[in-house]
Amino acid sequence: MVDIEMGSGTVVASRSRVRMGLLALCSLALVVGVVTGIGAAALRVLISLVHNLLFLGEFGWTYEANDPTPASAWGPFVILAPIIGGLVVVFLVRRFAPEAKGHGVPEVMAAIFYNNGMIRPIVVIVKSLASALSIGSGASVGREGPIIQIGSGIGSTLGQVFKLPKWQTITLVAAGAGAGIAATFNTPLGAVMFAIELMMPEVSARTFLPVVIATGAATYVGRIFFGIAPAFTVPTGVLPDLLFPSAAQFLPVYVIFGMICGVASAVFVRFLHWVEDLFDDMPLNPYVKNVIGMTLIGVMMYVFFLIYGRYFTDGVGYATIQGILNGDLQFAYLMAILFLAKMIATSVSLAAGASGGVFSPSLFLGATLGGCFGAVLSTLWPHLGFGPIQFAIIGMAGIVGGGTGAALTAILMIFEMTGDYTTIVPVIIAVAASIGTRRMIMEDNIYTMKLVRRGQHIPKDRHSHMFTIRKARDIMAPVAGVVALETLPESVRQAGNGSVRMVAEKYAAVKDGKGRFVGVIASDAQGAPLSGAGLERSFTVIREGDFLQVVMTRMARRDARAAVVMNEKGTLRIHRVSGVIHRDSLADAILVDYKD
Repeated sequence: MVDIEMGSGTVVASRSRVRMGLLALCSLALVVGVVTGIGAAALRVLISLVHNLLFLGEFGWTYEANDPTPASAWGPFVILAPIIGGLVVVFLVRRFAPEAKGHGVPEVMAAIFYNNGMIRPIVVIVKSLASALSIGSGASVGREGPIIQIGSGIGSTLGQVFKLPKWQTITLVAAGAGAGIAATFNTPLGAVMFAIELMMPEVSARTFLPVVIATGAATYVGRIFFGIAPAFTVPTGVLPDLLFPSAAQFLPVYVIFGMICGVASAVFVRFLHWVEDLFDDMPLNPYVKNVIGMTLIGVMMYVFFLIYGRYFTDGVGYATIQGILNGDLQFAYLMAILFLAKMIATSVSLAAGASGGVFSPSLFLGATLGGCFGAVLSTLWPHLGFGPIQFAIIGMAGIVGGGTGAALTAILMIFEMTGDYTTIVPVIIAVAASIGTRRMIMEDNIYTMKLVRRGQHIPKDRHSHMFTIRKARDIMAPVAGVVALETLPESVRQAGNGSVRMVAEKYAAVKDGKGRFVGVIASDAQGAPLSGAGLERSFTVIREGDFLQVVMTRMARRDARAAVVMNEKGTLRIHRVSGVIHRDSLADAILVDYKD
């Protein structure tokens, strides 16, 4: 191992990997934050160019998403805008980067937990173009998913360029994700919590500091381009003081509304995946599927324009959210219609091949659901002071929290996005009730469900070390052969009592007279038991793809000294045993991984 000085940080080279000191890693995180902030600005410019061209028929660099889109210069032919943009997106994604399809966050999580943090650099470029085309042409998706994948891709690319070990590359990927959120929404605190709750397998000083630096830098760069104002403006003097002690009697109302948000979140997640399955099962060319889906999007937004003078369901939907917060949208029936329409539009957009996020649509769903709930309450009990605006804020947090499962992220981000502190207590209550209700209905959230359907399970708890996301197959010692129990001396059969260390490069599976698996024994490369080795009968059973977190938990619960690794599901059979993880070798592997 060779130490190399790099500025004021230390770089440790070991084989082909280079472990940086914390200061050097933080310097790279600073670069990730700055570049991601610039990338967020560039993405907005691209969205503006596409939107102004396809909707307004003009070349323009600016587009204020919080303002309603004016009437299109193309009249009813604006229906073709999502179709045109969608076809180009399908070509880009299929030709250059299939990972750029969809809402991006699951792909980043898969890279962290299943691909050592590796994201191809081409994804950054394709995701930028595809998302700008999708959002700008009217697909009902958000811009946060793309910038998360873009920021993560930048972090991963730097990790690959400097040949960093896995944990440092993953840290930069998580830092890029947080930086993307921070630059997009001007929410540094929420962005840090997003990285911690959804991205980081390990939360420690060595991972936390780079993430904070990246999100802080991205926030600063974003404010240079977009200003310091929060994402949404809440008019002053329109919200009651919900922190006042007399408001405590209304706490059950927030619990009930939070439970409604939890049910709505589960419905949204299931409906989204149902529509994706529906499109996947269509025996049609991907381009034809896209035309079908985007035609529906175009017709939907144009019908809304004919009836209400606004397109409503196109793009990120911030104009509708701002309209509710301004008090411009007061009718419960209209907000209920918009809730259903946005859920359909987002699901169809992603199923048809659009590239964009689900965070902004979740904000839209929360605002419309909350606005509808508040409008109903104000009609039934006007003397209580409830209204659409305050419940729109609570609803945004409730749907985001319920859909993602990230409680602190939802609470902090909605506070930062609105700048309103009077609703903080109802927001906390509603988010907790929403997440609890959604988890009673379904275990996985909107990000992990997509991965679970691929067979990629993500640990749901945060950990203190990245060792826990390695797989059993990564550290198991292979089984080299099978030996019969009756061929072993009696002393060998009784030797595996846990008093002797059992670190071996290979093991032999031991079977009894009926061919049943009874234990393992250290062996040579040919499967012959080593001299002095003892039969280990204290074991638990796992699969090759199980996380080491699962391995350690099962061994602890069963007080087992070894984990027998099977190569497939099913009942324990001698032919299915592929490896062994002994607790002594597990301890050694943890020590080596930590030092690395």
